[in-house]
Amino acid sequence: MFGRRRLTVLIGFLALCLAGATVSAAAPAPERGHGADWPSWQKDLAGSRHNAAERKITERTAGELKLKWAFGFSKIGMFTSHSQPAIVGGTMYFGGPDGLFYALDAKTGATKWTFELRTVDPERRLPVVRNSPVVVGDRVYFGDLRGYMYALKAGTGALVWANRLDEHAQALLTSSPIHFAGRLFVGVSSNESSAAADYPCCTFRGQFVSLDAATGKVLWRHYTVPEPQAVGTWPSGATRFEPSGAAVWASPSIDPATGTVFVGTGQNYTGTKGDSDSVLALDAFTGKVRWKRQMTHPDTWRLICVDPSAPPGHCPGMENGTALDYDIGSLGNIFTVKGRTLIGIGQKSGVYHVLDARTGEFVWQRQLSKPEPNDLGQGGILWGGSYDGERLYVATNDAKPGALHALDPATGALLWKTPNPANGCAWGGSAQYPDECILANRPAVTTTPGVVYEGSADGKMRAYSARDGRVLWEYDTVREYQGVNGITARGSGVSAAGGAVVVDGMVYIHSGYHPDYGNDKGHVLLAFGL
Repeated sequence: MFGRRRLTVLIGFLALCLAGATVSAAAPAPERGHGADWPSWQKDLAGSRHNAAERKITERTAGELKLKWAFGFSKIGMFTSHSQPAIVGGTMYFGGPDGLFYALDAKTGATKWTFELRTVDPERRLPVVRNSPVVVGDRVYFGDLRGYMYALKAGTGALVWANRLDEHAQALLTSSPIHFAGRLFVGVSSNESSAAADYPCCTFRGQFVSLDAATGKVLWRHYTVPEPQAVGTWPSGATRFEPSGAAVWASPSIDPATGTVFVGTGQNYTGTKGDSDSVLALDAFTGKVRWKRQMTHPDTWRLICVDPSAPPGHCPGMENGTALDYDIGSLGNIFTVKGRTLIGIGQKSGVYHVLDARTGEFVWQRQLSKPEPNDLGQGGILWGGSYDGERLYVATNDAKPGALHALDPATGALLWKTPNPANGCAWGGSAQYPDECILANRPAVTTTPGVVYEGSADGKMRAYSARDGRVLWEYDTVREYQGVNGITARGSGVSAAGGAVVVDGMVYIHSGYHPDYGNDKGHVLLAFGL
């Protein structure tokens, strides 16, 4: 089923991952006081990923974007430059692959302060931030690959509190937190899906957590699967547990009018019980389930399913045809059509679902791509779309090729579709690696008035016309950079979960995810301006 190169790409990708009717709602309004800020991964509670306050970069001026500065990272194992920045009041906040959390001057890239994660629980491994922070007042909140949530003082980087959300050895945070009514909301995931054959698999329970933002105390927790039970042994002799998984990779969005938080869940690792491949609507204050909608069942999958050298019997999903890996890692986009509040969310099955936010009833669904089963969802929708008040914008991954789509929010009608440019692997740094280059749109989509931003695994960052999908600007990131911090770094695939951040005439992206294109240096954060 898989050639050698294809299998390497698939395993490498998951390992590194371990997202006609008139619309009554206007474009998301600029925030008062800090209209140009981008304070969280979602941009706002509704998950619009749209900066309505941006006026400098337009359909007419986007083609004039130039590199202003680069910030380099040293190469540290397989860790990648993955934490989408938050920008508030001219300061940029993000985590690096080097175990540091940074605050930079957003215009110049000059470092204001750093915080070393290893100062918290120094004996525990993987002190790396993969998710995006949320900045609220004088606090910045984020999580790491050890399962810790942190609160730092935004002005100095001083630690306010840190709390490990799950004591499971494989627990980690990839979900980016959101803040509402003095509370933080974040999903908990794990690395168990990549467990070896001799590992007692699996015991992790996916969960979604609410914390008191002032103290870090857990206020409520929703588990996505029942408590795993020993049910026998695997062919290797390791104990077998079921059910497990349904990790929450995705980042949440919130409807403040009803106090409802929405989030997607992942596939089962073992067994078939629980809220796998589901959209959850939870009461933000109590955690009570208001409704839930399971999109695919059953879907029992882990990385061993794509390894033909693995001992037989370790992937029951292969035997019964349920090894799909169609989890939901996408952000939910909340919008209103004719007074009705809807929630739209993409899935690795390639379907963008739109549901009634109050009841969970399907309103419409649109199949944008058709991935193969047991293919890491390569052809599907990964991290999330954007909504600008007129259209929904959704990207598909390696859909031969991946593409950017504009949809009518009311009906799901396809307004335009722009495939990843066919020459993406024929020029720039990725052209030297034709066996690795992929025409895949992986990051979450970002918009500003008239412009859509999406990066590609071919190493290019692009800006598109929101009106008709034309490519307005593209930049090849696969090259060497001298960072303003003195570190020489190199770009590679623009395919991390976090997309572009656009603030005050500047565009910020990370280049440094799969494919790596022979990079022997660390990855890079790039800043573009007019």
